[in-house]
Amino acid sequence: MNNERGGALRRDPSNPILTRADLPDIPPVLTDATSVFNPGAVKAAGITYLMLRVQARSRETFMVMAESADGVRFVVRPEIVDFKGIEQVRERIYHVYDGRITRLEGVHYVMFAMDMDGGCRLGLARTDDLREFRFMGVTSTDDVRNGVLFPEKVGGLYLRLERPNKAKLEGGPTTGSEIWLAGSDDLLAWRRLGPVMGGRFHYWDEFIGSGPPPVKTRSGWLHVYHGVATHFGSANIYQAGVSLLDLRDPAKVLGRSRGNILEPREPYELCGQVPNVVFPSGMVVEEFDAEGYALPSSPVKVYYGAADTAVGLAVTTVAELLAACGDPGWGQT
Repeated sequence: MNNERGGALRRDPSNPILTRADLPDIPPVLTDATSVFNPGAVKAAGITYLMLRVQARSRETFMVMAESADGVRFVVRPEIVDFKGIEQVRERIYHVYDGRITRLEGVHYVMFAMDMDGGCRLGLARTDDLREFRFMGVTSTDDVRNGVLFPEKVGGLYLRLERPNKAKLEGGPTTGSEIWLAGSDDLLAWRRLGPVMGGRFHYWDEFIGSGPPPVKTRSGWLHVYHGVATHFGSANIYQAGVSLLDLRDPAKVLGRSRGNILEPREPYELCGQVPNVVFPSGMVVEEFDAEGYALPSSPVKVYYGAADTAVGLAVTTVAELLAACGDPGWGQT
C-alpha cells in the first residue's frame, strides 16, 4: 500500500527493485556481491538501461548494466562494464562509480567518479549502443564529484553541473556544499563558470550534489539533487530535492524545494551499508514535445541508491516536480 503523503516522489510498490540477490556472479572479481546502488539511467528504443554501481566483498566497485522493458523489472547483464582506453590513465584508479548517463548529439555519454591518489576526478565515456563504452579521458583536475552533463549545448558551450569537494563529513567522505556550473568546448577541458546553489545550513540540505542530468522543460531546467542533513548527532541523512534552473543561464536558480521530496523511511533505506540514505542518480522522463521540452503531464521515474545497499524507484510527473520547486527565494544561498 502506498502511504506517501508529502513528497513529490512516491515509492514504487516493487521496491527495492534491485538487491544483491539480483546480481549474477561475474568471476573472479565479482562473486556474491555485497551491494548494488546509485544507478545512472536512460531510456532508448523502448528499453530502460541502468548503469549500476556494484560493490564486491573486497570493497572494490564495478559498473554493471541492467535493462528492462517496463522500467521496473530489470535483468542484470553478467559482465562488468569495460571502459576501453581507461587503462592508459597513468595515475592509479582505485574505484569507478556513480555513472550518470546523458543522451547528447545522438550518442550517450557517461560521466562518472574516479577515486585516485589525488582525490576524486570525473571521467567521461561515450557509447553508441549502451554495450561498448569508450573512455574519453579524465575531465577534471581537482577533487570534484557529482558531474552531470546537460543534454544539449547552451550558449554554444557544453555544460555540466559539478560539486567541488571542499569539506569532510565527520565519519564520512569528503563532500561539498555548493553545486557549480562548468563549460567546455570539447567535453574534455572544462572551466567553472560560477556557483549555482549552495547548501542551506541547519536544514535538510546542508551539503548537496547533483543527482540525474537536468531535464529541459518550458519553465526551465529541472534538476533533481541530493542533500545531506548533518546536524543530527547520530547520523548524516541523505535526501532528495529539486530545483529549477534558467534555460539560458543555468547558474540562475528560479525555484527550489523548501523540503525534501524523498527521505529515508523504509527499512531498506534506513538500514544498510550506509544507513539513512536515498541518493537520486537516474531519471527517465517519458514524454517530450516536438521541440524537445518535457511535457508537464509526463510520467517520471527516479532511480536511487538506498542505504548504499539496494536500488529504489520513485515515480512522479514533471508537473509535480515543477510544483515542488516552490518558493524561489526561501533559504537560498
